[in-house]
Amino acid sequence: MSTHTDRFVAERLPPRSDWPELWYPDASIQGSNPLNLVERLLDRAMEQAWADRPLFRSPERTLSYREALAAVNQRVHLLRSHCGLQTGNRVLLRGSNSIGFALAWLAVVKAGLIAVPTMPLLRAKELGDIIDKARPVMAWCEASLADELMLARQQHPVLQTVLLFNQHGPAQSVESLCAGLSAEATASPTIGDDIALLAFTSGTTGVPKAACHSHLDMWSACLAWPLEVLHARMTDIVTGTPPLAFTFGLGGLLLFPMTAGASIFYPPAPLTPERMVQTMAAAACTICYTAPTFYRQMTSYMSVHSLPTLRISVSAGEALADATRQRWRQASGLEILDGIGATEMFHIFISSPVAEFKTGSLGKVVPGYQACVLDDQGQEVPRGQIGRLAVRGPTGCKYLNDERQRSYVRDGWNFPGDAVLQDEDGYFFYKSRADDMIVSSGYNIGGPEVEDALLLHPAVAECAVIGKPDAERGMVVQAFCVLHADCQPCDDLVKALQDHVKQHMAPYKYPRIISFLPTLPRTATGKLQRYKLRDLNN
Repeated sequence: MSTHTDRFVAERLPPRSDWPELWYPDASIQGSNPLNLVERLLDRAMEQAWADRPLFRSPERTLSYREALAAVNQRVHLLRSHCGLQTGNRVLLRGSNSIGFALAWLAVVKAGLIAVPTMPLLRAKELGDIIDKARPVMAWCEASLADELMLARQQHPVLQTVLLFNQHGPAQSVESLCAGLSAEATASPTIGDDIALLAFTSGTTGVPKAACHSHLDMWSACLAWPLEVLHARMTDIVTGTPPLAFTFGLGGLLLFPMTAGASIFYPPAPLTPERMVQTMAAAACTICYTAPTFYRQMTSYMSVHSLPTLRISVSAGEALADATRQRWRQASGLEILDGIGATEMFHIFISSPVAEFKTGSLGKVVPGYQACVLDDQGQEVPRGQIGRLAVRGPTGCKYLNDERQRSYVRDGWNFPGDAVLQDEDGYFFYKSRADDMIVSSGYNIGGPEVEDALLLHPAVAECAVIGKPDAERGMVVQAFCVLHADCQPCDDLVKALQDHVKQHMAPYKYPRIISFLPTLPRTATGKLQRYKLRDLNN
């Protein structure tokens, strides 16, 4: 039986009738059975060959699995004894990727509390919205990022206490309070279904939602894509750019390496593409996680800093243009391991090993999941036709007190909102977000394929394509382009880009409108905010 005292989250989960159908790769574990994710990943690491190998690395220090366990246990005592928190309380976490942030996350979950990680770039208003939704009683915040949180706390007194970590100097901090506390602590006796994480969506649609993930959800994710597709090793050194507050980063840069006994290198923020290449070279990193845009930008620095130790390049978070894939392959000699996931599903559910790569595809469904392509009536479409992606497996959408649950989950399937097609070999091909499909004069046009063509032009550094309402055609293709520094926008360039697209794809797909911007609007995780581009037309 669950030991939850604070039932706030449990009482605000959607009714079971609105949950997706779930099943688990480890048949011995059910939602009602005892399970604490951190006990599985860290405490039991003491029984593995990697117990005394490095877990966390930074330019300043390295912690082995054994040393990390001791530090986590001290923080568990701090949460339980000094802070007096009850099982089920929410703890807001705010920080850049660092050893301090990782230790805080692990301690919160091991103590039976619910982690509410937040993006480091969020401002007071956005933090206040999260506080209103999650009702955390405490926050642990990186000292350098405290100002905005303190502003939010003034307007939201439900957040009673803020403790700082990664703090230098004599002031009271998580580190100073932990000094002298016991390095031995047992995990909270949680069950699989107990919620351990509130993952706020990154706001690509404008209104963030809180996805609830249990200990069992995340443990099941650790047994799926990492084991079936990634194939990390105990000797790997993993790094990347996605924030730990983002499930892509939380899995890739904390939980999944721990599953394999690998180590994680956290470079200091902020990271530029040049610094990322330098970091991977200096730290001899073997696995990198980042978004397609960053891979494309890093190629400019690969001629100066080679990456002989890098063996896996993981991309997710947004559509991977084939031009970016080719450019990275030419610069690094590596094929990008692409995948599609969702905050609501925790991590990647469609992806294939590099050895099974098929040009232009996302890959096949990850073992442990099922996926299909459905029409608007919920019927599966023939192979080769575009439809809505539907997924189910060991993870699934459970929004916290949100009416949009019934839009995401229908008839036991999760609908991530992607338009795809599946070929006869079972490979999935991304076309667009389902609500981003451009229908112009009866033709279906996927924005990403037009973007891919535009990125092949030497003047274009970044681009985004949307459908603009049009009285004659229903919609027309509109492109927003960011140019390289040595290029200037002009009418001749507009025509050159239009002709360029016509040469690379069916002419009806060319962008009839091209606008130039200094930057594209993105979330804190780097995802493109197309709705903001649509707002420019209003």
